[in-house]
Amino acid sequence: MEMQQISNSCYAVLNEKNRVCDANSGLINRGGGVVIDTQSDLPHAQRMIDLFSQVWPAMPDRVINTHEDADHVWGNQLFEGAEIIAHRSVPDRMRKVAEPEEMQELLHGVSDAVKRSMLEQHHPGLLAAGQQLAEDYNFDGIELVLPTTLFDTRYELDLDGTEVHLIYVGPCHQVGDTIIHVPKEGVVFAGDVLFRQCTPMGWTGSFEKWFQCLDLMIALEPKVIVPGHGPLCGVEGAIEMKQYLEYVRDESRKCFNDDMPALEAAKRIEFGPYGEWRAPARLYMNVERAYREFRNEPADAPWDTPATFDAVYEVAKAKGLEIEY
Repeated sequence: MEMQQISNSCYAVLNEKNRVCDANSGLINRGGGVVIDTQSDLPHAQRMIDLFSQVWPAMPDRVINTHEDADHVWGNQLFEGAEIIAHRSVPDRMRKVAEPEEMQELLHGVSDAVKRSMLEQHHPGLLAAGQQLAEDYNFDGIELVLPTTLFDTRYELDLDGTEVHLIYVGPCHQVGDTIIHVPKEGVVFAGDVLFRQCTPMGWTGSFEKWFQCLDLMIALEPKVIVPGHGPLCGVEGAIEMKQYLEYVRDESRKCFNDDMPALEAAKRIEFGPYGEWRAPARLYMNVERAYREFRNEPADAPWDTPATFDAVYEVAKAKGLEIEY
């Protein structure tokens, strides 16, 4: 984990491994301080606080959660007394997708011989994901702390004369997707509507909605974008990710028209210029999402998490890749 200053008042904490749960966070050190996203577990959240304390010695007055996923909200409890701001959908969605018990059970299970054997037999992909997470994360002690200030489409902060715009753009990656724009300093904190140098994955929403969001970020003309995962970039990061999603949707359409199942399509579709990104076998999730759209299924249709990790595992094995999530 490292901290980078990206403008006069804005900082980013980046998790360099750039795998699942390796989320980024932000700090705007004006007007009482604002932290953007709070990491995946308590040790990472504390490390983030320690890094930000080098430039902002007090605990911040405010926290913004860009969406509901666990890897962006599981450090909320360390910001006692802070105003936590998010889209109106986020509290209910956090209760559905970010309760810590399931992930706690998984990490405990991979270290137990009997449970590990059961996982290996029935869900090898879930086991591989759990083993990878156990290398860096400890989900014990996490308590779900929900946002306290909710908004619908836009929310603005005035931090000692520096305007900060919260813009609801979801659902793209998740229901509550929000980007944070600091116009005066040319910075956008994108949350998980932007993945950089790692394969994106979306749980709720549509390709078209995601394209609209990426186009909006490009139109804002920021000097720096802090993605939800991956290194800092400019608008080229949004352009490249849109090109990736367009490529996957178009290739998926060809396979769908040939009556090929989504998993087989993911094994068949070439990674193209995106094969060097981390976790390329996540391609399966984007193919499956395209298939759901082609079948006119609801954008919020649930995912079977163990089966999804197993499918990513199968794609990686079929393509001769090291298993990575």
